[in-house]
Amino acid sequence: MTGGPWGPAAGPGNTGPGGHGSTGIGPGGRFMATDAAYDEARVVLLGAPWDATVTYRPGARFGPGRIREASYGLEEYSITLDRSLLDLAVHDAGDLDLPFGAPAAALEQIRRAVAAIARDGKVPVLLGGEHLITLAAVQALAEGPAGRDLVVIQMDAHADLRDTYQGQELSHATVMRRVSQVVGPGRLVQLGIRSGDREEVTFGRRHTRFCTQRVLEPLQEVLAELGDVPLYVSIDIDVLDPAWAPGTGTPEPGGIDLHELLAAVYALKGRHIIGADLVEVAPTLDPTERTVVTAAKIIRELLLSWF
Repeated sequence: MTGGPWGPAAGPGNTGPGGHGSTGIGPGGRFMATDAAYDEARVVLLGAPWDATVTYRPGARFGPGRIREASYGLEEYSITLDRSLLDLAVHDAGDLDLPFGAPAAALEQIRRAVAAIARDGKVPVLLGGEHLITLAAVQALAEGPAGRDLVVIQMDAHADLRDTYQGQELSHATVMRRVSQVVGPGRLVQLGIRSGDREEVTFGRRHTRFCTQRVLEPLQEVLAELGDVPLYVSIDIDVLDPAWAPGTGTPEPGGIDLHELLAAVYALKGRHIIGADLVEVAPTLDPTERTVVTAAKIIRELLLSWF
């Protein structure tokens, strides 16, 4: 498996990119029912197994492989949507081999990969990895035809709007501040936010569409205003209450349940989605494995609903 035009990715039987222990596997090394050839695919799954700037508990680098593995405990068919992944052309390109201790280099590699997928007329869906990977994907898509029309929808417990964290501008705690600088004022929609410092909240209320606690209702209100603009959707698994998804590096009590999150996914059906990611799944922090199964279901439902 070549992983697409940008170069090699982790394939079946590999121990994982950079020797960090990510398996990158389900049976055949792919998310279930995503074995379409790259040239034939409408959607490309791409793993970004990297968590070098996490601020509490590491482990999200293991997310992509374990989500793929967990997907084989689910059906390809969604009862809710009456659709099957078998009817959708998706290519799983495996995991990028990212340099663990070099944020700028890792982001540039992700940016190039996402840009290549988009240039080929396909939609990239990233499996993280920590949330900083979103910045590279948004940069790539904003440089393309979407340009300054791009709107980013973030579903997350955390604002991620710090200007710097521990003196660093590139961090999963600063990622949405950087994203807002890419897309411009008012083009970042933040949903479900329930954690941040005072400066972050002040910045969010002035410069983003800043929505606390809930996801579905404010999303519906925003969608009614947006029209047919290109969207990038970033889902941090910690938008869910830790009771639903304990396997994440910075759990924050008081979150939404899976029913609300899936309802928000379905509300985006028919929208002009040009990219997406699911981030911050840290499998080693959840011995029950319900977090990776939940993540795999979210991926299945968003693929079937949006594409």
